[in-house]
Amino acid sequence: MIDDWHTVPAWPGGARCAVMLSFDVDGPTLWADDPHNLYDAPKRFAIGSYGPARGTRRILDLLDEQRVPATFFVPGWVAEWWPGTVREIAERGHELGHHGYMHELYYSKSVAEQRELILRSQDAFDKVAGRTATGFRTPSGDFRADSPRLLRELGFAYSSSMRGDDRPYRWVIDGETTDLIEIPAHWELDDYPQFSYNDAPPVPSGQDRLAGTEATFDNWRREFDGYHRYGLCYVLMAHPQVMGRPSRVRLLERLIEHIKGQGDVWFATGAEIAQWWRSNG
Repeated sequence: MIDDWHTVPAWPGGARCAVMLSFDVDGPTLWADDPHNLYDAPKRFAIGSYGPARGTRRILDLLDEQRVPATFFVPGWVAEWWPGTVREIAERGHELGHHGYMHELYYSKSVAEQRELILRSQDAFDKVAGRTATGFRTPSGDFRADSPRLLRELGFAYSSSMRGDDRPYRWVIDGETTDLIEIPAHWELDDYPQFSYNDAPPVPSGQDRLAGTEATFDNWRREFDGYHRYGLCYVLMAHPQVMGRPSRVRLLERLIEHIKGQGDVWFATGAEIAQWWRSNG
């Protein structure tokens, strides 16, 4: 058991650290004040739809070229509207993860409502890709205190929602240390705070953020170097509507090449990391 903070995990194949490339295919759901009136704001719909319609395939091509796996967290509604894209993610050998049905605020939903959203999304995955998700990322950045119990009950292997460590850990539910694994992700490695921008509604409020690709690459490279130094689990959290743009895919390409250049890195899906940690962590 890896139970003290200074122990460096013995990652598979003698790797110094693990790397999970993850992409939240939110589509237009992020821009919908009212899902029932989504099409009343065509520009908002277009901004979001760029992800599943264009950006995701550009990222998939890069992953093929680099021969690295990734995990794509997809709202069920997006799977229904862009079934070809979601099917292609699965067919190219990547993992599909749960990300709400329409990017709901889970912390404001009852357990019964969360269950309904999860099952509806799982049904969409099964119809589109012939599989259901074993990984979960809360679309709201948070969930209720009783959400992990629901995830365990529904058979999820892991969550990648919290921020409390640089390595995976087991959830303790009702006083019991369980096999439900948390794979933490951090805002520093999220492309949305770096690049997301829109004028109406203003994102961000005040319109004072649109980071340069060179500065962001430098930040992410330095973060990786630190994770590698301490033997941690590096989780990139990107969005195809943001990262799938031409210049940013080149940024991602440079980042992957820098990581691969270390030679002792394990690229893995969330499911693979969770399975390994369950047996070794």
